[in-house]
Amino acid sequence: MAKEKIILTGDRPTGRLHIGHYVGSLRRRVELQNSGLYDKIFIFIADAQALTDNVDNPEKVRQNVIEVALDYLACGIDPAKSTIFIQSQIPELCELSFYYMNMVTVSRLQRNPTVKTEIQMRNFETSIPVGFFTYPISQAADITAFNATTVPVGEDQEPMLEQAREIVRRFNYIYGETLVEPEILLPDNAACLRLPGTDGKAKMSKSLGNCIYLSDSAEEVEKKIRGMYTDPDHLRVQDPGKVEGNPVFTYLDAFSRPEHFERYLPDYPNLDELKAHYMRGGLGDVKVKKFLNAIMQETLEPIRNRRKEFEKDIPAIYEMLKKGCETAREAAAATLDNVRKAMKINYFDDAELIAEQVKKFSEE
Repeated sequence: MAKEKIILTGDRPTGRLHIGHYVGSLRRRVELQNSGLYDKIFIFIADAQALTDNVDNPEKVRQNVIEVALDYLACGIDPAKSTIFIQSQIPELCELSFYYMNMVTVSRLQRNPTVKTEIQMRNFETSIPVGFFTYPISQAADITAFNATTVPVGEDQEPMLEQAREIVRRFNYIYGETLVEPEILLPDNAACLRLPGTDGKAKMSKSLGNCIYLSDSAEEVEKKIRGMYTDPDHLRVQDPGKVEGNPVFTYLDAFSRPEHFERYLPDYPNLDELKAHYMRGGLGDVKVKKFLNAIMQETLEPIRNRRKEFEKDIPAIYEMLKKGCETAREAAAATLDNVRKAMKINYFDDAELIAEQVKKFSEE
């Protein structure tokens, strides 16, 4: 029997989702969901993980769970095809994390590039919360609990997924083939691997305030695009400009399609020609930003409109999440049963063990 093809992916509820999430994962998730290539798709809201660096602000996480759920639905995630659930409502994940902690050394966690980067970003230095430090272990539990074969993430998460694979391999080596080793699925558009912030910073981040949110109004989107960082040396229209490291062109790489030129900028046949004109001079930032704004409005308007419809019945969103949690917990419990059996700690389900002990003590 062929192994089921299962996707596991998710987001931390620390704020509304932005276009970096959209091009990096959400858009692809919808495509994968509708492709018919996967047997099961689990998408989770990682509230427990979000609490590792928001422990003193649980209300922030609590409020953003519904924001993320609304963004998922607005982007086209369909609860009839994908199981959407909340991480903290699946206690089996905590137990799996506890067992996996014995598979990883402190020094190995310290070498994880993603963990190191995140620690620097948050200025934790020596005061690193243990829960945050062990995030790769928690993530391995999230992935393996659902027997995920495929994890669609950005390239910055590759070290995390590799650590999950190491845990799987070590567990299976010690206890026998029990866990499924996952594979990473990266965005197929290089520009989508990591979308920069509107200020030119390498990462679009809620904390840096350089995001365009999926739920932003048309006016907010236009204002943010007008104020975007471009080439600081491109002072006059006639000056040659740089497209590399220029967020406006990175966004165009991620979002523009041939038909956009026909609709909004017929002077140019494609993006390569637009870039060439900008680089040789004679093309102003305002014109390029207007083109980007037209594309972003076309992309985001249907998402905004769907979100407004879902916002009209919030109790239904919570009911959807509750059902998703029930489905997810059933799957995680089955995996945990297999893990306990492999580790020989399923004492009350092991009839052979009980019979063995009966015989042992009756002979004494």
